[in-house]
Amino acid sequence: MNYNKAEFERAYGLLSQLPESNAPEIAFAGRSNVGKSSLLNKLFNRKQLARVSSVPGKTVTINFYNVDDVKFVDLPGYGYAKISKQELNRFSDLMEGYFKTDRNIALVVQLIDMRHPLTKDDEGMITFMKEMDIPFIIVMTKADKLKKKAYEERLNLSKQELAFAGGVPVVPFSAVTGQGINGIKNYIENAISDVGGL
Repeated sequence: MNYNKAEFERAYGLLSQLPESNAPEIAFAGRSNVGKSSLLNKLFNRKQLARVSSVPGKTVTINFYNVDDVKFVDLPGYGYAKISKQELNRFSDLMEGYFKTDRNIALVVQLIDMRHPLTKDDEGMITFMKEMDIPFIIVMTKADKLKKKAYEERLNLSKQELAFAGGVPVVPFSAVTGQGINGIKNYIENAISDVGGL
């Protein structure tokens, strides 16, 4: 798969706007400001294809990218409270609708900030994917921001926190150093070949 050929397709703000799902989809989920755009840019080997924001809750659309006829889907960050109730409802409809409208989801890349314990929203998202039988991996972002001892402590603790996820792959990742990027690509490509896409 040639990630350098990635192209931004379109952003969708309403469930009714989502295109038909006629290609394998790799979805990226996680709380606001966890580093989804940074991971996408690292995958695509671009600086600004996915817009990185320092303001949490900025992505309230589902953004589609195309790579070799595989769709990379950047989902809105959850868990950010400073939006209106109307926006929150639209966001919930969009997220839940995406997962429940029989889309061709090959893999969800669930991002969690390695520096912090799992949030209730993270736990809820993982539980939801398990209940819906959606294949997923966990990517622990911002790994470079921890010193060696703290890194090892958080890695061990996060494995305990994620025990309920049932042996799901966990990949520490840094957008700065590129740590973990090859492992993430391997999981993505294996998931696509499992659904007959490569």
